[in-house]
Amino acid sequence: MGKNSMSFRRSFIINCIYFAIIAALIFVIVKYAVPLLMPFILAFLVAVLLQRPTKFLNRKLRLKKRLCALIMSLIFFMALAAFISWGGVELVTGVHKLFINLPQFYSNTIEPMITGVFKDLESLKIWNELNLMETLRNLETQIMDALGGLATSISTKAISAVTGVAASLPMLFIKTVLFIVGTVFITMDYDKIMGFIVSQMNARVRELFEEVKSYMVNVLFVVIRSYLLIMSITFVELSIGLTIIGIDYAILIALCIAIFDILPVLGTGGVMIPWTVISIVLGNYWLALKLFILYVIITIVRNIIEPKIVGSQLGLHPIVTLSSMFAGLQVLGGIGLFGFPIGLSMLVHLNKKGLISILKPSQQEEA
Repeated sequence: MGKNSMSFRRSFIINCIYFAIIAALIFVIVKYAVPLLMPFILAFLVAVLLQRPTKFLNRKLRLKKRLCALIMSLIFFMALAAFISWGGVELVTGVHKLFINLPQFYSNTIEPMITGVFKDLESLKIWNELNLMETLRNLETQIMDALGGLATSISTKAISAVTGVAASLPMLFIKTVLFIVGTVFITMDYDKIMGFIVSQMNARVRELFEEVKSYMVNVLFVVIRSYLLIMSITFVELSIGLTIIGIDYAILIALCIAIFDILPVLGTGGVMIPWTVISIVLGNYWLALKLFILYVIITIVRNIIEPKIVGSQLGLHPIVTLSSMFAGLQVLGGIGLFGFPIGLSMLVHLNKKGLISILKPSQQEEA
């Protein structure tokens, strides 16, 4: 019994050290190597996504595969450039109008609302009875000063952000060129590159690599592409709905909400519901009703199209997905936001396939 116990402890310690080393290596690679190689990583991912349309074009037109790959790469970057140009113009225009009208919005809406609330509170006799009228007025002054400081801080940070973006443009241009050139060459020589990589592996690693590749191409990329389509549909719905309602900067707001909609559990309701509540507090009941109706329509449409568009999910509980996204954001920023849940889903899949053994099956699965 003593020998078995000692053997178990030794095995446990060795496994912990092994996984700690693996985790440390992954962290170092993702933290430092991935940002340096990001243009080529993105180029490889785009090349993988372009393989199916390239093969389809090759079958239909009977052209050389390298020529089909070049054509698909050009189509992809032309579409991407058009989208970025349109989105950039809308974003710059919306942000410009927002900052111009922000002082007017504060003086015409926020300040009168706060003043009205405190006047209503001052009319209550209970404050005089408790000798707290002076405290209430000081609180009003502090809130006004804090809001004024917030407006100044937002303006300062906006100017700093614009300066930072301008300073990073040369490096961004270089990375963009590397991304475009890398995508074209990898797409054209994809089979040769993958054949060389596979030939360097032994049988065990090759099996693991093929399973990871199959999972990424057939499942995760399908999910990502599907959710991008859902996000686009949500964006169009929001743009049309907010424009009909008469909301300023409808396109910009719709884009922000659609991006926020990617987050699990939260979704569109994380913005639309608070916005509706704030409208009710401000006394704009008609706007609140319109926003609520728009939210209901978007929710119904999403619940109808999501099961049809998304063939399979990541296989994780929403709480696990949300917590892994939060942990990834804290550790690795934007990369970890989506990298952590995708990596966790990959581990679960490989564990179910028996290629790795890190998780024990639940009793329900065993049953």
